[in-house]
Amino acid sequence: MKIDDEIQKFQKFLLSERRSPYTVKEYASLVNNFLGFINKDINSVSAEDIEEYKSYLALTKNYSKASQYLSIKAIKAYYSSKRLSPPFNLVPPRRSQKMPVYLNESDARRLLESAHDIRLRSIISLFLYTGLRVGELTRLEMEDVDLQENIIYVHSGKGDKDRIVIIPDECRNDLLSYLKRRITITTASNNFFISNKKNRFDTSSIERLVKNLAKKAGIQKKVTPHVLRHTFATSVLRNGGDIRFIQQILGHSSIATTQIYTHIDDNTLKEMYMLHKPKY
Repeated sequence: MKIDDEIQKFQKFLLSERRSPYTVKEYASLVNNFLGFINKDINSVSAEDIEEYKSYLALTKNYSKASQYLSIKAIKAYYSSKRLSPPFNLVPPRRSQKMPVYLNESDARRLLESAHDIRLRSIISLFLYTGLRVGELTRLEMEDVDLQENIIYVHSGKGDKDRIVIIPDECRNDLLSYLKRRITITTASNNFFISNKKNRFDTSSIERLVKNLAKKAGIQKKVTPHVLRHTFATSVLRNGGDIRFIQQILGHSSIATTQIYTHIDDNTLKEMYMLHKPKY
């Protein structure tokens, strides 16, 4: 079996399933690792082989439960591409539900105020006011951002779902200022946000911009676009947002996922307790 050929076929399958470019790249890498370890035809893979690979991920590679979960999902997708039933024990471990990392409102404000460049400020503003995923932000095109209606159209989000997100006036003003600069730039790219090289940003570049800005702002936590997504969800919930509304605007297919994002922080927990505590 030629692994390279198998991976190419698998990538074509994922694209036909309309998986995102990020998912295609990640799943292909994970399945490539699996096939290299197993080193046999997929039809010959046994339950013992699967158990050995799972042990390898956990003990040798020291994968977290989340990484093991993703690896198993990718391998299951590979089996689907071959129209084969996987061994019975190809099941992922249960992921631990860690408290999400998020910024309090003071740190979020400081992050925004530290972004003096209008492009960077617009990016931070969008993350904090809409909860967009980093891949969704990099894929935004000019016509997706409707500043007259204060709406952003997100096409083929995670799970291939389209949705709209609302832009508040605070965010709209930043985007309008950036747009004035954006339309003066001559480029073949139709993306709303473009890099200094006049093409679409990749996700790692955006992550690096956010990380560096957080350091500049003096924020001690490790700040990523996903942390800003957590921050958005937490703030909306704290301000009385309904969990079904949050589920829709974040683009979650399952309410269980939203419940993980929208934890109740310690201060809110104390406030709610003092308001609703027993009165004996």
